[in-house]
Amino acid sequence: MQGFYNTSIKAYGMALKLASNFNEKAKLWVDGRKNWEEKIASKLSKTDKVLWVHCSSLGEFEQGRPVIEALRENYPEHKIAVSFFSPSGYEIRKNYQGADLIFYLPLDTKSNAKKLIKILHPEILILVKYEYWFNLITELHQQNIPTIVVSAIFREKQNFFKNNGNNWFAKKLNLINHFFIQNKKSKMLLDSIHISQSTIAGDTRFDRVKQIIHQNNQLDFMDHFKANSKLIVVGSSWPKDEELFIELINQKLKNDWKILFAPHNLNEAEINNFITKINQKTLKFSDLEKTSIQDLNDAKVFILNTIGVLSKVYSYADITYIGGGFGAGIHNTLEAVTFGNPVVFGPKYKKFQEAVDLIEVGGGFTIANQHEFNEIMNQLMNDENFRNDVGKKAGDFVQNSPNATKMIMDYLKEIL
Repeated sequence: MQGFYNTSIKAYGMALKLASNFNEKAKLWVDGRKNWEEKIASKLSKTDKVLWVHCSSLGEFEQGRPVIEALRENYPEHKIAVSFFSPSGYEIRKNYQGADLIFYLPLDTKSNAKKLIKILHPEILILVKYEYWFNLITELHQQNIPTIVVSAIFREKQNFFKNNGNNWFAKKLNLINHFFIQNKKSKMLLDSIHISQSTIAGDTRFDRVKQIIHQNNQLDFMDHFKANSKLIVVGSSWPKDEELFIELINQKLKNDWKILFAPHNLNEAEINNFITKINQKTLKFSDLEKTSIQDLNDAKVFILNTIGVLSKVYSYADITYIGGGFGAGIHNTLEAVTFGNPVVFGPKYKKFQEAVDLIEVGGGFTIANQHEFNEIMNQLMNDENFRNDVGKKAGDFVQNSPNATKMIMDYLKEIL
């Protein structure tokens, strides 16, 4: 199996090099790893004490961010290194000020693992949620450098749990020093393959979103747009999500309600195509400079075709809808519900523990079609007591969650 793994890794690297000739994301992946040894070595000295956090992409970075910030606060004499696998994480966070070094993780070959550890000389590797690069984990283990995983989550169909854990993948997984896992099911799965070095700590993203409430969330354009109306915020929407709202906007939107869409894909043609289907006054963020306060106040629909402010926008919401549930899977619900908003999303949610739990506690709802969407939106919009009750359950779900970051930091104090 080791030979198959090594061959697969090298084949993957070659495939990406070929794809880089015509795929922009693959090109970023390949170009970002050129001269990686020199790039890392230029930021470190041999005497630096290094704490290393690896994130697959942007979502995992946000998940790991509370831990990164706690490391900075508790270990000011150390340098913080953050690695990414995906360009969608690295390219957005490459200038993040909370780390001393941000780099692309090189391809997981044996030689790369040895060279990376020699240059980086970390005291620990903290993996966020998943991405188990087995040559890297093996080399760290052989050099007595601990590896831990935070916000880990496991599912029965993963290779680790095949043949009752009597397989190569499970043996590699057992090289990790400790798992801070999200739920009881994950712990039961690890226990079933005789991995006992785990703690149920919940999800570090909860620690992050709890802090959002205390930041300055005021936005001038939102004050003028929402004014005295109630607001539905549709976060990270895709066309299939947006289509659900057309009837509501064109035929049923009462005077005291407005809707804001934050599309996941900022493709101008797609956005303009959606706007043509709406018969209510609609404005775009990109047009704000030529938009009067009166126009903002009169608009019924706003398209947030920008990034970086959605978490603040959620503070203005009375109801939220999170997109992606009719595609690969729903996007982040926690930023919305931390403000005590009811949340609605599509049917592809079961891989997201927080969404499963939100439904269970009564703070969220899933819909599978237009009829179900119409029913729950009608109830939430027209029954204020129901809406407030659901919103309180959603907000309490976040605020009453465990402090996962503290549990992780308490562990680190014992081993560093």
